[in-house]
Amino acid sequence: MQIGDALRQAAQSIQNTLELEPTEASFEANLLCQQVLNVNRAWLIGHETDALEANQQAGFEALVQRRLNGEPIAYILGSREFYGLPLKTTPATLIPRPDTETLVEAALAKIPQNVSLNILDLGTGTGAVALAIASQLPQTKVIAVDASLEALKVAIENAQSLNLSNVHLIESNWFSALVSEKFDVIVSNPPYIAQDDEHLKLGDLRFEPLSALASGVDGLDDIRKIIQDAPEYLNPNGWLMLEHGYDQADAVAALLKARGFSQIDHARDIAGTQRVTFGAI
Repeated sequence: MQIGDALRQAAQSIQNTLELEPTEASFEANLLCQQVLNVNRAWLIGHETDALEANQQAGFEALVQRRLNGEPIAYILGSREFYGLPLKTTPATLIPRPDTETLVEAALAKIPQNVSLNILDLGTGTGAVALAIASQLPQTKVIAVDASLEALKVAIENAQSLNLSNVHLIESNWFSALVSEKFDVIVSNPPYIAQDDEHLKLGDLRFEPLSALASGVDGLDDIRKIIQDAPEYLNPNGWLMLEHGYDQADAVAALLKARGFSQIDHARDIAGTQRVTFGAI
């Protein structure tokens, strides 16, 4: 079978089964084929009439079937780009998403250039947020923690592959391993989905670690704990920045206000949704 024919068939199957837009289905088919052939997109375009060898076709069909079964493409490929950084992803970690880049942008807006500050990323997963900040601000010291040792191993691999020496990764359940540490900015993309939310049974969420997604009846249990404990770990005028669900901005702002935070505000994601809420102590 020619590469072009295989791509078209795979894209059609992905589109029909997963109900994706044609362009998105085609994009995913191309990514899977690139993975099998170990080539880039430009190579595929120039070799659509080349024949796939039997083992290549079998490998491609196997990856397509995994996608048809609903497995996230980030796990199939083992990587996902975030803030321009290639990151390893595994089922032990939450898949980095474009919405979370809003958290990075909000943090960068509060961190002066060429000033050495201490930054903390709570629940780092792949290390996406911490590594993005560290890559943009090499003068900062970034500590990133996660309660999952398996997730932390992935973050360590990502930090090493990106050669970012200003990131320090620690196994910790939120603040538990941080003794007498003080930070200028604390960021977190914590679990914030209600534990009985039907979306947990749909799409990519079915394959991601539940502990990184759900947090109590209203999804705010972990956010409450972070807000309650954060002032102890913030320097004067330090910022706490939290990603949250599309309808949780007011609730998070109220929690921050009740804990004594000021200058409370929000940042919107690429869809215009209030995705991040922050305040100063």
